[in-house]
Parts: sequence; C-alpha cells; structure tokens
Amino acid sequence: MTVNTPVDVTAVRAIITDILELEDDELTGTSLFVDDHGADSLGAIEILSRIEKELGVVIPQDDLVRLTHLDAVLEVLATAERRQP
Repeated sequence: MTVNTPVDVTAVRAIITDILELEDDELTGTSLFVDDHGADSLGAIEILSRIEKELGVVIPQDDLVRLTHLDAVLEVLATAERRQP
C-alpha cells in the first residue's frame, strides 16, 4: 500500500551530502548526483539503503533509477511505505 509519508528534508539532505561528501550548499534540488557530483551507481544504492534504514521506510528497487537528484528522492519518499515496527 502506498501512503503519503511526511518527509524529513533535513535528514535526507544530511544523508546525501554525507554519502556524496558534499557541503550542504553544494546540493540543490535539481543538481544531478552523477553528472554534477560524481556519484556512481554504488552511491545511489548507498543513498537508498541509508534512507530506508534511518527514516524507516521501504523504497522499491524499481525506484532506484529515479533517485537522480534531491527533488526526485523527496518525491519517491512522499509515497514510500513505512516499515512495520
């Protein structure tokens, strides 16, 4: 079931900037992880994994290709399922 999940933008930004080794002001909503920040496919997988673990959500593997920039990550998270406790 898909639900409208509140998104902790600050936490998401912190995860992404940590993994991509960026300063906070280097990450914009539309800056591309690969083209603008030099991320590789493992970086995208790590972003997905950390977000799931730290925010307690489940993101389908099919959505991995959509995680190209911050705004896209936030869109995916808005419909992500909460993990069952």
